[in-house]
Order: sequence, then structure tokens, then C-alpha cells
Amino acid sequence: MTNTASPAIHGYRDLNRLMALMTGDEKHGPAATSTLDSLWVLYDRVLRVSPETVDLPERDRFLLSKGHGPMAYYAVLAAKGFLDEGLLPGFGSYTSILGHHPDRTLVPGAEIGSGSLGHGLPLAVGTALGLRAQGLTDPRVWVLIGDAELDEGSNHEAIAYAGPAGLERLHTLVIDNSSASLGWPGGIASRFEAAGWSAVTVDGRDHEALYAAFSTPHPGRPHAVVARVEPKS
Repeated sequence: MTNTASPAIHGYRDLNRLMALMTGDEKHGPAATSTLDSLWVLYDRVLRVSPETVDLPERDRFLLSKGHGPMAYYAVLAAKGFLDEGLLPGFGSYTSILGHHPDRTLVPGAEIGSGSLGHGLPLAVGTALGLRAQGLTDPRVWVLIGDAELDEGSNHEAIAYAGPAGLERLHTLVIDNSSASLGWPGGIASRFEAAGWSAVTVDGRDHEALYAAFSTPHPGRPHAVVARVEPKS
């Protein structure tokens, strides 16, 4: 199934309404709402990708590693014209392209199929390496992970590799809702900094703080933004 409609473009105030259209099994609702503001700021002010440029080699890449709570992601994609909002009420149904985990072969704009914790950051490292190998130095790679994903060892291998490799086009957004089983002395940002990354921690509901963090210069180093939101209930 393909999306052939001409979607309307919406603003931030429309997101709650768009999310409310997804009335099926909401599976991992808190995981979705924790990402809402960060996703909006990225797509509204940072990412250089649109429905018209989604297949161009020069586009920015956004990878949703935290794919087990995609409702906010679908709402933002609809708001920005990647999806027709008429698809949202079918969320999670057998015939819908909008599954409980995004499918990159079905969802316009989705770069990866995701939902299994710990895969997105390694895939983002590979994407940044692939772009570098092709001589594509302009596209940026963004990956959104949850703090609980940092319980997975694959992420720490990716963090340890990316810093010394100087993957400055790589950006990791960590949504921290205090759901991790483990912890890090000095906080999550310190884990990235110890591996040679640029890192900053901000209020994950403050749009201006998020934008400033997303646009922080970090020459020669990958960049991590830890967005703190209310603890998972």
C-alpha cells in the first residue's frame, strides 16, 4: 500500500488531535508522548527532509530507534505532510501501514524498521559511515533512542566506536524518562563525553532549549542530546 493523497500541513497545536485519531491499541503510550516535543522541533526546525526530498541522497536521515511507541512519530509525519491524517484512525489494524512498530517499506519517511531495543544507534553509525564512504558530507544522521535502550550493550559499542571515528554528522537524541534499569555516574551525557562525543542535557519539553542543543556546533565529534522528560509512570 502506498500513500498517494496530498496531505494537509499542520502545526504543533494539532499534534494532540492527530494522536487522538489513533484509537486502536495504544501500546506504549508513555513512550510515544515522551518523544513528542523533541520530534516536533527536529522536523519543524532542524531536519532537512520533506515529502518532496525524502528519496534524495542529500537528505538528512532520521532513525527512530525508539520504535515501540510510534504514535507521536506518526502524528508528526502527518503534520509535516509525509502521511495523510486519514491513515491515523487505522493505527495498529491489520490492513494499516501504521503498525505498532514502524515499517520502513510502508511508512513514508521512515528510514528503518524499528522497535527492538538497541538496534537504532548501531544502524545510525553504519549510516554515517556509508554516507562518508560515498562522499556525501552534507547529510546529517539523527537517531532517537530511549534511556532504557542504553541497557543494551550494542549501544555502548556504537558509542565507543563513533567518537574515535570522528563521525561528526552523527547525532543521537536520548529521551530520558527515567526508565533505564542501570545508571551512569554523572548522568547519561557523561557516558557519551567519555567516548569523545559532544553532549548536552536539556529539558525535553522546552522547544527553544531543544533547538539550541540540536544546533550546537561540534566539529570533529558526534553529538548527543539528552532530553529529560517526566518519569515514566
